[in-house]
Amino acid sequence: MKSRRKARVGLKDLAREVGVHVSTVSRALNPDSGHPVAADLIAEIRKVSKRLGYRQNLAAYSLKTNRSRTIGVVVPDITDSVFPPIIRGIEDGLAQYGYVAMLANTDGNPRRQVRVLETMRARGVDGLILASVLRTDKTLSQLAAGLPVVTVSRRTDDPRFSSVVHDEDDGIGRLVTHLVSLGHRDIACIAGPQTVSTGFSRYNAFLRHRDHAGLSASPALVTYARAFNESEGERCAEEFLVAGAPFSAVVCANDRLAIGAISAFRRHGIACPDDVSVTGFNDMPLADRLSPALTTVRVQHSKAGFEAAGLLVDLIENEAPEPHHLVLPVETVVRNSTARCALAAGARMSEAAGEQA
Repeated sequence: MKSRRKARVGLKDLAREVGVHVSTVSRALNPDSGHPVAADLIAEIRKVSKRLGYRQNLAAYSLKTNRSRTIGVVVPDITDSVFPPIIRGIEDGLAQYGYVAMLANTDGNPRRQVRVLETMRARGVDGLILASVLRTDKTLSQLAAGLPVVTVSRRTDDPRFSSVVHDEDDGIGRLVTHLVSLGHRDIACIAGPQTVSTGFSRYNAFLRHRDHAGLSASPALVTYARAFNESEGERCAEEFLVAGAPFSAVVCANDRLAIGAISAFRRHGIACPDDVSVTGFNDMPLADRLSPALTTVRVQHSKAGFEAAGLLVDLIENEAPEPHHLVLPVETVVRNSTARCALAAGARMSEAAGEQA
């Protein structure tokens, strides 16, 4: 004999149990209704709802309020270790206000992002948190029309979109100052993609702090990665060796580029940090376990996500708030991939360049 499925507890059941009208129960369980209910009655209704196992019908709630309490979260690469802590921070931040995240990955493909945003709109998300935006994104205004948007870790050139980013300029400045204190004067730079705010901001910060310190401004000491990954770090390091310009240190736009650069140098018998110092940016998980442990800039990934969630909820629940741009502080983490400038390093660099010729 099949057991009968237990009937779902509804508002009418709660109203009957407490002895009030259904509308009173509805207002008591929905603090956004704008109709006050006595505190002691709210407590009684919640106590009964818990005892009877009441669960809100989200589909009905969405139809009534035009809110899904769901937030679309889009990242470029979920396998990149930078993004899981950001996502965790977003989820923790949203949970405070009763929202949940709907997560999607774009693989850095603008067309895929368009499809993702169209799907999220169709599913009725209340807002968007985007870690995948480019500096100039012509489709974003159209796709996000009418939806609150906060960008995290990256930002667009359009100030209408609120953002949470890190102090890229201060971070790069700290690295340049650190390298100069070790005696480095010929410092190269592996810049990130210039279509992304992090790549653009860190590159321009490097130029500014390099010039301020009076360091070599040779064009041969700057190369541009097409993506923030290890293979691009290797390719860019090889470009330096082919160019043949002397350098004793490399500032990389992120940790993964630094890992690739160190690997490429090692293949050519160039040791880090004995022959060349290398720095990263982000302090990705396990950066301290690399060989050598990576000198980098630590950013607050989880906090960035948490703050982005708070900004977005503020945009959703307030009628016309102004866009807000939050810049989080960073700190330098000095490890074993940087050392004093070695006079013999230039000769080894020249030998490696000769092998490439």
